[in-house]
Amino acid sequence: MFFLLTLPFRILFCVLLLPFALLFLPFLLLRFLIKSVLLLVALPFVLLAVGAAILVAVTAVLFAVMIPLLPFAFVAFCIWAVVRASRPTLSPL
Repeated sequence: MFFLLTLPFRILFCVLLLPFALLFLPFLLLRFLIKSVLLLVALPFVLLAVGAAILVAVTAVLFAVMIPLLPFAFVAFCIWAVVRASRPTLSPL
């Protein structure tokens, strides 16, 4: 209801202010152009930072999963070394 009561005033102000709003249009276009250029300049750095953050996160997750498995890998390596050392070698003669 309030919108309908103020509608004539809104129409009047829009008609009066439209020419002034058109004066600001080039400045708005210039603002859009500058923001677009800055975005295009900054975008590679942002993508590089995001990529580095993802790489660090993946590395952290891999270390978090692999470090508890190191004792088992060490035991497997010791067994492999003992089995390899106890294998008979073929003499060249």
